[in-house]
Amino acid sequence: MFEIEYKGGNTLIISTKKATIVADPKLSINGLKDIVIKDAVEIATEARFASNGQDAKLLIEGPGEYGIGDFDIRGIPAQRHLDSEADEKVSTIYRIEIGDVRIALIGNIYEKLSDDDLEEIGVIDIVILPVGGNGYTLDGTGAAGIVRKIDPKLVIPVHYADKALAYEVPQDSLELFVKELGAPVETTAKYKSKGVSSLPASLSVLELTRS
Repeated sequence: MFEIEYKGGNTLIISTKKATIVADPKLSINGLKDIVIKDAVEIATEARFASNGQDAKLLIEGPGEYGIGDFDIRGIPAQRHLDSEADEKVSTIYRIEIGDVRIALIGNIYEKLSDDDLEEIGVIDIVILPVGGNGYTLDGTGAAGIVRKIDPKLVIPVHYADKALAYEVPQDSLELFVKELGAPVETTAKYKSKGVSSLPASLSVLELTRS
């Protein structure tokens, strides 16, 4: 069993009884406090989203394979949203396996995933990705296109309009992504999973309210 909480921006907490992941913990970049959890695994989709907490059990900022607690993590290099193919790949997509559930954690990447990218990502049950757009990150159309290519059962959108956050660039509302994807939406404060059997039968959007 695991739980997912949303803290705003790209920041999430994924936890089991044995370990905790904090994804993109540097929330101060959006005007809120950085998320610091003692002995957590900190994952950054870009180095600038890492807080490099001294109390972290493990800091992950790029490609590689990592195993800790209930998590098997693989970092896959990716082209950033605003970069060209000639630029160094400074973003990282993470494939996180927790028991029989496979999660893709996606940051500010270019919207066109190659066949090689998709092969490395593999079969995925849950996709977490930004949808706010306006030239800063994936917009609703680009995010929906990635979701359709990966074909998960559940999508958890992040990084969209929120009055409590001071984004560097104004972000679109979540509704624009939902309309583009055309999938049913459920809203909850915290996602709790007992495994693949608890996932929806067909593609659904889960809106996690910021905690």
